[in-house]
Amino acid sequence: MSNQDTDNTRTDQLTFQNPVTRYPSISPPKQDQPEPGLDRDLEPETDRGEFSYRGTGRLEGRKALITGADSGIGAAVASGFAREGADVALNSLPEEQADAEEVCRIIEAAGRKAVQLPGDLTDVGFCSELADRAAEALGGLDIVVNNAGRQIAVEALEELSEEQWTRTYETNIRAIFLVTKAALRHLPAGSAIINTTSVQAYSPSPTLVDYASTKAAINNFTKGLAQQLAPKGIRVNAVAPGPFWTPLQVSAGQPKEALPEFGKSTPIGRAGQPTELAPAYVFLASPESSYVIGETLNVNGGMPTP
Repeated sequence: MSNQDTDNTRTDQLTFQNPVTRYPSISPPKQDQPEPGLDRDLEPETDRGEFSYRGTGRLEGRKALITGADSGIGAAVASGFAREGADVALNSLPEEQADAEEVCRIIEAAGRKAVQLPGDLTDVGFCSELADRAAEALGGLDIVVNNAGRQIAVEALEELSEEQWTRTYETNIRAIFLVTKAALRHLPAGSAIINTTSVQAYSPSPTLVDYASTKAAINNFTKGLAQQLAPKGIRVNAVAPGPFWTPLQVSAGQPKEALPEFGKSTPIGRAGQPTELAPAYVFLASPESSYVIGETLNVNGGMPTP
């Protein structure tokens, strides 16, 4: 899917359409990228919203920090936030610089400020200072999207190393705790915290034992923290994506032989494109969801969840 194809054939999120046919059911070729993977090298390309997300000013003047914002879901959320009027601080790994620069270009083309804050979220010190740096660069902070995640498929528990288990937990759940704790120094009443969990929290794949269990933990963390912060006027919610086509899948996130059928088992019959997730994050960040607290919003193509 080239940018030209996306521009010419994809309707935006506000146009009446058939969700089954909005995007084709892709059959990705077997491919491999070193972790963490780049959108730039993904085949087929993703739609992150540059040509298909139409904003309506729902986040005008807001200031957001998004982790894992260089590609896939995080990039689509960053693009959507900018189209809705928010300035965005983007965190990603230094090796994801090429993708991050492209997302910054999209944000700036929308007339908003983009700030790159590269760094590794397994570094406790970096996590603890990330929100401070974002608030200083943006002149404040009122949205935090904890989106960064690590997913490595392993066939058997005996093959799952303690090192991988620990690094997955450090990236997926410890970083959320550390980044959010530090962000509370800056978040005023009316702010929103949004965590990315997964359908894996409810229906874990046998090859993703470590990853899926972190996503269940994120659900629980979200609901507990939401109750704690609600009296302060800070809303905490989560989004649980189903199978979305992102670089995570080809950088060992899925068994390579499974890629051609990725997402086809959903009731909608296809994998999601990242831009299809952006409206969920926009809704949870905007004042219109003022009575939505501790919710996990499932965006998964019809896969049943509790």
